[in-house]
Amino acid sequence: MLLQNKQVAIVGGGMGGLVLARLLQLQNINVKVYERDLDSKVRIQGSPLDLHEDSGLIAMEKANLLDEFYKKIRPNASKARIVNQNFELKFDEHTIQKTIFQETSNANHDSLQDISKPRPEIDRSELRAILLHSLLPETIVWDSHFISMEKENNGWRLFFKNGKNIYADLVIGADGANSKIRSYLSTQKPIYSGITMIEGTIYNAQENAPKLFEFSKGGKVLALGNEQTIMYGTKGDGSLMFLLSSKIPENWIAENDLDFKNNQKIFDWFKEVYKDWSSDWHEFFKSKELHFIFRPQYYFPQNQSWETQENLIIIGDSAHRMPPFAGKGANLAMLDAFELADCLTNNLFSDRKIAISYFEKRMLKRATKALNDTLSNGEQLHSKNALERLLSIFNPSV
Repeated sequence: MLLQNKQVAIVGGGMGGLVLARLLQLQNINVKVYERDLDSKVRIQGSPLDLHEDSGLIAMEKANLLDEFYKKIRPNASKARIVNQNFELKFDEHTIQKTIFQETSNANHDSLQDISKPRPEIDRSELRAILLHSLLPETIVWDSHFISMEKENNGWRLFFKNGKNIYADLVIGADGANSKIRSYLSTQKPIYSGITMIEGTIYNAQENAPKLFEFSKGGKVLALGNEQTIMYGTKGDGSLMFLLSSKIPENWIAENDLDFKNNQKIFDWFKEVYKDWSSDWHEFFKSKELHFIFRPQYYFPQNQSWETQENLIIIGDSAHRMPPFAGKGANLAMLDAFELADCLTNNLFSDRKIAISYFEKRMLKRATKALNDTLSNGEQLHSKNALERLLSIFNPSV
C-alpha cells in the first residue's frame, strides 16, 4: 500500500478534509487533520448544503455515513420560493406535491437547469458533526493555524501559529479558497468574476426577522431583479442566512471604506446599491444579532496545472476555487476526497506520484466543467431577464 507506515497530514477541517480523513481511516491509514479553529463550535456555518448524486452522496456512501446523513436532512430546506425585487411571489415549490423538475433534452446545454434539481439538503453544522463524530479520537488537532512548511527527508515539516510543528510524509491541502498550502504547488492567481456577495446571518430569526422567516417556510427564497440577486434561507438552529449578490467593480468596496462590523453602514450601502428594491428587504438589517461576511467571487483559471509532487496534494476550493452559482463547491471537495482516497489505497498504482497524477488530471478536468457551469449560471442570474429565465426552468409549463 502506498501509505503503509506513513503519516498523512490534512490541513483544513472542512467537508473535503473530514471526508478524506474518514475514508483514509477506514483503510487504517495514519492521518491527522490540522484545523485552525479552536474547537468544533467556533466556525460560523453557511447555508444548507444539497448533496449531489454524482459527488457528495457518493462520498457519504463510500464513507458508510449515508444513513446518518438521511437522519439529519431537512426536507423543506430544498424547496424554493421565487420572488421579484418588489417581493411579489412568482413561484412556490411548497405548493407542488411532486417536484416539477424534469430532465429535458437540452439539460446538458443549460447549466442553470442544475440548480432546480431536487436534492436532499442538510445544515452544514449537522453534516460537519456527522463527519467529526465518525473519526477516531484525537484525529482533529484544533488550534492549528498553518503558517508555513519546509521539505524534510521525503516529506514536510509543518509549522503552526501556536508554535508547534509536526512532520508528515504526505501533506494534503484542504484549507479552502484562500489556501496557504496551494502556494507550494502553484503560483497561478485567482481571477475576479465581476460579482461580489455579502453574506449576512441573523440569529434567532423568528424574533429578529419574523416576516422574512415566516415567508421562507423553512426553505429558500430566490429574488432576482435589476441584474442583482438576493438569496436567503433558514437553518435548523433558528438562524437565517442571506446573500446579496451584485455586479460590482473589484475595488469598489475597498475604495468606499465599507466597514463590515458596522451594520448601519452595510444597510446604507444596501439602500444605495439596491435602491430599486422593495423596503420589505430592509428587515434583514433591523436585527442586533447580525453578522456580515464580505465575499468577492474569484476563480482559478480553467487551464490551470502544476507539477505533480509525491508528497503534496490540494483538493476542494484550494485546488479549484469558484463562485457558488452551480452549488458544486462542497460536493466537488467531497468527491475529490473519495477519489483521492481511492487512488492512494486501491493498490492499482506502482507509486504514489503516479497515483496522485492520475487523481489530479481527473480532478482538474471535472473542475473545469463545473467552473464553466457556475460562471454561466452567475451571468444568467445577474442578467436583465434573469427572473423570467429562472421561472422557465423551475416551472417549464409556464
